[in-house]
Amino acid sequence: MPNHRIDLKRLARHAMIDRGLWPDFSAKAMAELAQIRAAAVDHGADAQDLRDLLWVSIDNDDSLDLDQITVATEHPDHSVTLLVAIADVDALVPKDSAIDTHARHNTTSVYTSGDIFPMLPEPLSHDLTSLREHQDRLAVVVDLAIAANGKVSGASHYRALVRNHAKLAYNSVAAWLTGTGPAPDSISDVPGLDAQLRLQDRVAQQLKARRHQQGALSLETIEPRAVFDGDTLTGITVEQKNRAKELIEDCMIAANQATASYLKRKGIPSFRRILRSPERWQRIVDVAASCGEPLPPQPDAQALDAFLVKRRAADPIRFPDLSLAIVKLIGRGEYVLDEGTGGAPEHFGLAVKGYTHSTAPNRRYPDLVTQRLLKAALAGAPLPYRTDELKYLADYCTEKEDDAERVERQMRKSAAALLLQPRIGERFEAIVTGLSEKGTWVRLLEPPVEGKLSGGVMGLDVGDRLTVELVSTNVERGFIDFSRIAS
Repeated sequence: MPNHRIDLKRLARHAMIDRGLWPDFSAKAMAELAQIRAAAVDHGADAQDLRDLLWVSIDNDDSLDLDQITVATEHPDHSVTLLVAIADVDALVPKDSAIDTHARHNTTSVYTSGDIFPMLPEPLSHDLTSLREHQDRLAVVVDLAIAANGKVSGASHYRALVRNHAKLAYNSVAAWLTGTGPAPDSISDVPGLDAQLRLQDRVAQQLKARRHQQGALSLETIEPRAVFDGDTLTGITVEQKNRAKELIEDCMIAANQATASYLKRKGIPSFRRILRSPERWQRIVDVAASCGEPLPPQPDAQALDAFLVKRRAADPIRFPDLSLAIVKLIGRGEYVLDEGTGGAPEHFGLAVKGYTHSTAPNRRYPDLVTQRLLKAALAGAPLPYRTDELKYLADYCTEKEDDAERVERQMRKSAAALLLQPRIGERFEAIVTGLSEKGTWVRLLEPPVEGKLSGGVMGLDVGDRLTVELVSTNVERGFIDFSRIAS
């Protein structure tokens, strides 16, 4: 049997190097790592001991880099206190250390079909700086007061010692929440966890409903994942949104916005994550018109979300294809510096102002930067970054995030090329996902893989549907080429 994992890992390493990313940690970083023998648990007088609260994590089945845990308490007026504890990575990874230098260079973990290239060494991100089950860990807590209508009425931040009482997985929790599967063993084994998770789910749904009232977009994009039998690639499956993923996503959005607001109130320069108003709004209008739905001539998030909700109900099977087209037309998110004065920059897709990334410091460098700024603010200490340094890092993190996504996309294509090699000459239904000077890109509806259209591109635009024929594959370069079949 072929060892596709080794082949894909080798290709991933080359792809990272080509994009200026470091696949390996330096000898100096590994020497630093060897000196770190235990998790940081000396919380001192300025941190609370919250280990007895019913903290829980929900993540992917195989995730070990657990960045956040949550717990909620309901009050007699049906308001809720939601606590989000974020792993205190900075406690073991100081600024300008060799390990920090590697993290700052790559700015993110890179997830490929061949291997995962973590931003931090796995003995840290998978263990000592991970909020592992049944382990005491230092954390930075976002304390949110949430009214019964989903409005965040107040927030505070503090350091704490916490303990994850149950490590749960998205798919099994989602099946249980929606009544399509049994309760995971951990839910049955931990007293009170059933009610705790249902409370968190209710709060997350209230938070989501309020954001959508303000124009947050109901998007549902496809996330392809390679499937292996041992080391042999056997297929590509699609990871879809579910109730448990939404629970975590909506709680993290609230925590991120609260952190941005706190730093803003303190007048501290910090990162913001924004998605600008779409420049290709007219093409979005055209896509909606092709579905028989009008949109206003100027960008309007609430009108766009209403259209998306209607299309999901009308055609749920093909809705992810429409979502992908809209995502491409809206454009990419980016990091910008908010210097702590003036109006807050907006995130068009989330319908929130003053939004940052703070809840994944094991996986994303901007979150680690935000954590250091937040800890300095809480301690009344000098800021660890100069304003010009933050401005450079915001631009650099956007650039390297793009590089990492290109590597991940290239490796998805390499995996897809391996899978499609025996199917050259077959025809597939596809959707146009991108147009550039370099060519026209399409994604097959099944299997969900993307490639370049080498002929018949005249008159096509993002979102168009067509029939294509597989012409060739190049696993080494991650190339998949299609030609258009006349309808």
